[in-house]
Order: sequence, then C-alpha cells, then structure tokens
Amino acid sequence: MKDFTPKLFLCLKEYSGEQFARDVVSGVIVAIIALPLSIALALASGVAPEQGLYTAIVAGFLISFFGGSRVQIAGPTAAFASIVAGIVARNGMEGMAVATILAGIILVLMGVLRLGSMIRFIPFTITTGFTAGIAVTIAIGQIKDFLGLTFQNSPVETMEKLEEVIRCIGTWNTAAFALGLACLAILIVCPRIPLIGKIPPSLIAVMASGAAVKAFDLPVNTIGDLYTLSAALPPFHMPAVNLGVIRTVLPDAFTIAVLAAIESLLSCVVADGMIGDKHNSNAELIAQGIGNAASALFGGIPATGAIARTAANIKNGGRTPVAGMVHGAVLLLILVLLMPYAALIPMPAIAAILFMVAYNMSGWRVFAETVKTSPKSDVVVLALTFFLTVVFDLVVAIAVGLILASLLFMKRMSDVADVKEWDYLDSYEEGSDQKRLMPVPDHVMVFEITGPMFFGIADKIQELPVGEEKTVMILRMRSVPAMDITALNSLRKLAAFCRKKQVRLVFSHVNAQPMKVMKKSGFYAETGEENFRSCIEDALAYAETLK
Repeated sequence: MKDFTPKLFLCLKEYSGEQFARDVVSGVIVAIIALPLSIALALASGVAPEQGLYTAIVAGFLISFFGGSRVQIAGPTAAFASIVAGIVARNGMEGMAVATILAGIILVLMGVLRLGSMIRFIPFTITTGFTAGIAVTIAIGQIKDFLGLTFQNSPVETMEKLEEVIRCIGTWNTAAFALGLACLAILIVCPRIPLIGKIPPSLIAVMASGAAVKAFDLPVNTIGDLYTLSAALPPFHMPAVNLGVIRTVLPDAFTIAVLAAIESLLSCVVADGMIGDKHNSNAELIAQGIGNAASALFGGIPATGAIARTAANIKNGGRTPVAGMVHGAVLLLILVLLMPYAALIPMPAIAAILFMVAYNMSGWRVFAETVKTSPKSDVVVLALTFFLTVVFDLVVAIAVGLILASLLFMKRMSDVADVKEWDYLDSYEEGSDQKRLMPVPDHVMVFEITGPMFFGIADKIQELPVGEEKTVMILRMRSVPAMDITALNSLRKLAAFCRKKQVRLVFSHVNAQPMKVMKKSGFYAETGEENFRSCIEDALAYAETLK
C-alpha cells in the first residue's frame, strides 16, 4: 500500500504551525493566480466561466488531498482546451461529463496497476510536438476575441477557426484590439516591475480592462454580455450513462486520461527538481482519477497538474498538499462572494491572458533546439506530431507519433543488432589485434550476436551459414540483453536445421532474460542443458570434446 499512500498523510507526521502559515499564504496567492486563468480556460474550452472555477475547486482540492506530490496544484489547463471544446461540440455537456468520469476511472486503474512509471516511455519529441501544437491551437482560438471579430459561423476545428478569422477580418473592432494590446502589455511588463511584480499580472489585466470598459463605455464584449454567470456552489449532477454514450466517448476518455497522466507527472517531475523531493507517480494517477471524476460530477471539466501554478506555489512557500487544498477553498469563497464581478471582465483581456498561456506553454526554445540538434528521424516525429495536433487533433497526433517513433526505434535497434562470425586465429593478418583472437577447433564455427534479439533481426539468425565441414556451431550471446518470441522461433528453426545437418548447436553466456524465455518456452529442455555453457572458454572446451 506504500505506493498509494497520499503525500498529505506523510507530510502531516512532521507538520508544524509555521509550515501551516506558509501553506495558507501560498494557497491564497495561488488561488488569486488561478482565478482569471480558470475562467479564461473555461471559455477557451467552450463551457461557462464558472465551470473553470468548479474544476479548480473540486479537482484542485481532491488531487492535493489524495495526490503523490507535496506541492502539485491541479486545475483546468490549456492542454485540455481544444479537446474539451471538441467533445462539447460533438456530444454536449453530458457527453463531456461521461468522458471525464471514464477518464477518471482509467486514471485510477493506471495507478492501481502501477503504470505511473510507464509514462516516461512516451518520447520527448511527441510531448514537445503536441505541447507546441496545443499552444498554437489556443492562440488561433483567441484571435476572434482579441480583434473583436464578428463570426458568421461557429467553427470548432482549429483550421476552420483560422478560415473564419480570414473571412471575417473586415469586422474587427478597434476598441477591442486596443484593449487587448493594453492587456498584453500589462502581462508582459508588470512582472518586470519590482513593486508590482508580486501581484499576478493577469489579475491586474482583468481589473484594469474591466474598469476601462465600464468608465469609458467602450463597445467591447464582456463575459456578462455573452454568458449568464452563476455564483452558486458547484452542483452535483450524475450524467445519463448508457452503453451507446460510453462507446461514443470512450476514445475521448482515453485521450483525457493519457493527457492528464502525462501533464500531471511532468509537472511532478519539474516540482521534484525545485524542492528536492520525489513524487509517488501511482498515488498521483489515482488522485488525478478521483479529481477528474469528481470534477465532472460537480459541473467541472478535465483537470491535471498545472506547472505554472505549481511553480508559483513553491515560490511562495507551499511545501505540503495543504497549500493546494487552501487554494481550492479560497476559490470556493471567491465563487460565492465575487463571481458577479466576473461579468465585467472584457473578452479581449481573456484573449490576451490565453495568448500568454499559449506562449509560455509552447516551449518554442526547446522546440527550436530539438529541431537543431536532433537526428532527422526525431525531427520528423516532432514536426509530424505538431502538424497533426494543429490540423487534426491530439488523438491522431499522439497515435501517429507513437507509431512512427516505435517504428524508428525498432529500425535503430535492428541496425544496432548484429550476428557476425568470429575472426579466427588461423586467419590472422598483419595489423590485426592477435591478442584478442582465440584458438578455435577446426570442426567448430563461432558466431557472436550483439544487441537485442527481436523480430527485426530474426532473418539474420535464420540466414546463418551452416558449414559442410563443421560439426559444432557456437552462438555467443553475452551481448544480448533481451529476446522476443520471434527471435526464439528463428532459433528453433536454426536448431532444427542444425540437427538435419548433424551439427551440434551450443550456446555461450546466455543472459537472464533470454534464458528465461528459452526455459519457459521449452527450448532449453529441447536443446539440452549440456549445450548451454557459462562462457566462451567453457563452450570451446566443450566443443573440443564433440569431435
């Protein structure tokens, strides 16, 4: 059960009043940062503003309570914006809720099955590509509100939104554009001013822009013009679930689960480096599952670890999950007491905030450096994942990226793996290293296999030449770390051919994993225990007796 113990319970064993004070202060600050972000991300996801707060409150509190990280802050993130918008457009809020609940169940199962460590096998090129792609989709989605455009249609797909922007560019609103630029300037400049830098710049932007619209009666859309806001507590609602709905939203549920797992564990790794701790990945996945399922039941959207808010928590002294729980509680108070004022926030301010979110998550420097320094095959995976994320969707991008990355990996392993006949002492030539050559009896041939034995080199094994004048073949396998069933099948065929030619097949230095495969399949017994030798010297000495 140690793998599933929440960090909160471990932290409370050595908790102090001083740390509680720091956690409370940090939780309040992070809640202030999360307020405009949660509203903005809800709007980017195509749902009501308060649903972003529901997510940060419910999922944020529960993920901190059950999570495997000391400092993780969870809530709605930009990574889910385009995914949620697509699900809502296709299946409505009910379908989105069912998909999120199913994703929560999948995440819990991933944690219970201890799959937390498996996330690291997703290639860096894929995570970099789809993260940059998501950033571009978010930025394209905000052009409408930043320019104050009037759309003729309501497109959902990124490319359709871009086409609509081009089509309707003549409807741009000068006041909205000017206000958006002013908010963008606030977001860029304020963090660099010593006295103002400690105040969340997004909060300054929404307050200043809201005041400007109200004071000067600017012809700019606000949240209140487009949405009816609710200051009620998060409402419990069980969506209608049937087999048809599950079949429809199951692919979306897997997408949400995989993305939540990747984003949350990446955030945990970043946080570990900042505080010198080690998170529990399986407990974190279970917490993500609980938090997402509960978020959907209380009107929220998918949630995951938010790297920026987690970093802010660490920077302000938060060191236990109590800070994340305080962050959720403070947002609940804000929802009940201050939500009506959110109606005054101008839409260009929300667009400017999301532009900055997209810029910060894009990792363009990492993207450019990866393109510059990586092998061409990795660059292809990166570029293809990025392109598919923008043009199609994340499901297609991750699926195609993983398939291509796997194929390239197998190609590389196949290139590395080799089956080569030994250089014999009697064929020694001037200039070669005679000290490394060993005497081999005339009736013996020795082949050395290097690299993993899998289906990529199976044909090389079957093509080994069985000499007419040789009666013993030694396969030296000290450099074979692993073997799959296809390679084993090739060895079976080789052994059968050797028996037909009356050639004894002897194995030298078989490592643990290949030996386990051979024994489990019965090949070890078929070949005979005496034909497996511990080292090449032993194998050659044994072969000498087989004249």
